[in-house]
Amino acid sequence: MNKESQNEEYFRKCEAIVSAYKRLDCIGLNRGASGNISIKTNNGFLITPSGVNVEKMCLNDVVELNFEGVPLKGTNPSSEWRLHAEIYKRKKGVGAVVHTHSNFACALSSLRQNLPAFHYMVAVGGGRDIRCCEYAIFGSKDLADKVVEALEGRTACLMANHGLVCCGKELDHAIFLAEELEALCKQYLTARSIGGVKILSDSEMELVIEKFKNYGYAIQK
Repeated sequence: MNKESQNEEYFRKCEAIVSAYKRLDCIGLNRGASGNISIKTNNGFLITPSGVNVEKMCLNDVVELNFEGVPLKGTNPSSEWRLHAEIYKRKKGVGAVVHTHSNFACALSSLRQNLPAFHYMVAVGGGRDIRCCEYAIFGSKDLADKVVEALEGRTACLMANHGLVCCGKELDHAIFLAEELEALCKQYLTARSIGGVKILSDSEMELVIEKFKNYGYAIQK
């Protein structure tokens, strides 16, 4: 790839990040300067900046880091850059990561409980449930390690008292997961407020997971 093509790809990915960040704000999965998005590059990854309100974010705000957190372009990466770096280093095939502070994911994560198989679409995260990792302070290596552990065999997890993180082969995949799982968290909490929730069995979920192997974005670990 020549230098001109590399520059075009770089700006295309920056545009995709800014556009996705604004979309998440528009549909209510993030607000203000909350959450973060990244896309893998040949040299590391591009990530949204720290503390920049979505209305003011532009292409020049996007930061490129290597996997050790050394800035390659820009100087103000999201405080959660370690989380993104560890996912890219330790999960094969991931091309993009989306982290949200969406309302219902945050509510469920504050209970420090997994999202169980109350609905077959829980399998979009790659398994029989969506795990909730243990709490750790935001931006820490400890949190990054706990998230990667919760993502073992999965493409999404809850972060205790924090929110949701999703990873995909491409950005559209990660956003699809974030939207779908926020809706599932809302449905589950609504059902719990009414009464006891009937959970699908492991064998029932295994059938779903098998069918999802040819279901677009649904199963891409």
